[in-house]
Amino acid sequence: MTKLLDSKKDLSVQVHPNDSFAREVEGENYGKTECWYVVDCEEDAEIIFGHHAADKEELIHMVNSGDWDNLLRKIKVTPGDFFYVPSGTIHAIGAGIQILETQQSSDITYRVYDYDRVDAEGQQRELHLEKSLDVTNAPHHDPAFTKSRKTKEGLVEETLIEEDYFSVYKWQVTDRSEELSPSTYLLVSTIEGEGKLTIEDQSYSFKKGDHFILPSTIHSYTLHGNATFIVSKSNQN
Repeated sequence: MTKLLDSKKDLSVQVHPNDSFAREVEGENYGKTECWYVVDCEEDAEIIFGHHAADKEELIHMVNSGDWDNLLRKIKVTPGDFFYVPSGTIHAIGAGIQILETQQSSDITYRVYDYDRVDAEGQQRELHLEKSLDVTNAPHHDPAFTKSRKTKEGLVEETLIEEDYFSVYKWQVTDRSEELSPSTYLLVSTIEGEGKLTIEDQSYSFKKGDHFILPSTIHSYTLHGNATFIVSKSNQN
């Protein structure tokens, strides 16, 4: 699953469970691992990615005492940054950031902190602290992953992440790609440029902001133009 998030204000701090916890506690098949590609952002925009607690005991103490400034790990972002966010990682998107998110097909979310904001009736949003503390990894470690890059005729492919649930690539097309054949369905988001997609005798125009699916039933296709794409595929049956 992919989605485009355009945050006008700081989004709530949250964490997601892994598959095992989701099955045992929520009765769902999948937890939620995700990743973010920063499409655009304001100057000095920040995300929350992880925490500073040394262990689970300190994490519980800092959450229960509301020591958010010292607990939450903030990172400044720029367009083109990529973050892999495994289940168990405390995270939040800050104001002024547009992110393309690829995720497991699950929406189990435990809200950790919402900046003490209240609605029109003076009510704060529900938090899920007990479950959040159960599933949060402590201490936090940035996940290890390896990027790679290869060039085909007219197309540069950068592998952003390949893991158990999904793979995400950045494609840059200049003029015309060689004829390509999908081995599985692909979710494609145009983040820069414009051009056309040719499948057999049919051509389809695209521009920045357009999204399309390339099903595995397509025998071959060609991309024309000057454009950059984020391409995702599922690695789960």
